[in-house]
Amino acid sequence: MEFIPPLKSATLIKRYKRFLADVVTPEGEEITIHCANTGAMTGCATPGDTVWYSTSDNPKRKYPYSWELTQTQNNHLICINTMRANQLVAEALAKKHIPELSDYSIVTPEVKYGNENSRIDFFLAQDGLIDCFIEVKSVTLLEDGHGYFPDTQTIRGQKHLRELTQIAKEGKRAILMFVVLHSGIHVVSAAAHIDSQYAALLEQAIANGVEVLCYQVDISKQKMQIGTSVRFTPTKSF
Repeated sequence: MEFIPPLKSATLIKRYKRFLADVVTPEGEEITIHCANTGAMTGCATPGDTVWYSTSDNPKRKYPYSWELTQTQNNHLICINTMRANQLVAEALAKKHIPELSDYSIVTPEVKYGNENSRIDFFLAQDGLIDCFIEVKSVTLLEDGHGYFPDTQTIRGQKHLRELTQIAKEGKRAILMFVVLHSGIHVVSAAAHIDSQYAALLEQAIANGVEVLCYQVDISKQKMQIGTSVRFTPTKSF
């Protein structure tokens, strides 16, 4: 995935109302940009950090600029646009860049499933293979050298784990895929200290056959792509 047109840089003043942020450009102009992230963004939105933003040519948009990356003061790159995770996975599936999923040729996004009226991010199929359901989650929370999901309590995420667990119990392939959008994260765990219920449901899901894949994204100011797998541990002791 390439950033076209190229991203522009600014300095973060503040993020507010979840979906907005004020930044100042190198020329000294203060502008408001859109923030496509509903999470807490802990460590990803520190005033003074460098923001890299894209520009839309859609005349109907109130805010033509979108916050894509944060470059922290210790030089980590973080993709804060959570919509990019699904786009990156779709691209990787099409190019067969995820070895565990390379045998599937039919990839359908946003398929309704489950008893709780959910939509799976990707449904994979292939003659002779077990149907595969993939739920994608973005990981951007870094604490003490360790990555975590979620960064805030997630009722929706808990629902997705229940749905995946049921899929696995039915003998189908259920996958929770953590997409690491932070260059400083190299191991991921469930954030039991933030959402203990999510962590408990994830342990139950794994015990019932849900697979967990965890992939780092190679991030630069020019492009992003799914990179190598990173280690996942269900929980970390505190």
